[in-house]
Amino acid sequence: MKSQPYSTNERASRRQRTTGHRGFTLIELMLVLVILATLSAIVLPKLTGRSKEAKITAAGTQIAQIEVALDAFEIDLGRYPTTSEGLLALTKKPTSDSDGWTQPYLRRDVPKDPWGNDYQYRYPGTYNQEGYDLYSFGPDGKLGGDDDITNWSKDRR
Repeated sequence: MKSQPYSTNERASRRQRTTGHRGFTLIELMLVLVILATLSAIVLPKLTGRSKEAKITAAGTQIAQIEVALDAFEIDLGRYPTTSEGLLALTKKPTSDSDGWTQPYLRRDVPKDPWGNDYQYRYPGTYNQEGYDLYSFGPDGKLGGDDDITNWSKDRR
């Protein structure tokens, strides 16, 4: 029988020395949690604010795109869609006074605003009396307030 170079106790002692300690201490784990909580407290508010700004910018861009489609409609038909025809007249030919309607003026259906609501359209406009009013109720989904996104300047409200 061959003799073993190390006893069982020596092997266990040697294994502990070569592998070091195997886990994290409670203090190390708590320190990591504190660092993560601090980072999230700093970063998350900045990201949520950007999301709101991005939606407001997207609504303004969509309104501008719808305005281009409305202007093309007006060039072809010599008028803007009535309030009752609404923005649907940009994608489907109106049933009356539609001579000159040559195309869908929007490639897809009329988009919803970034909050999932319909854009509001009125012709003749209350605020744009020479044209039309086109607006989104904004984040709160209600008419009025400072969060509405419109195609008229705020000082004409």
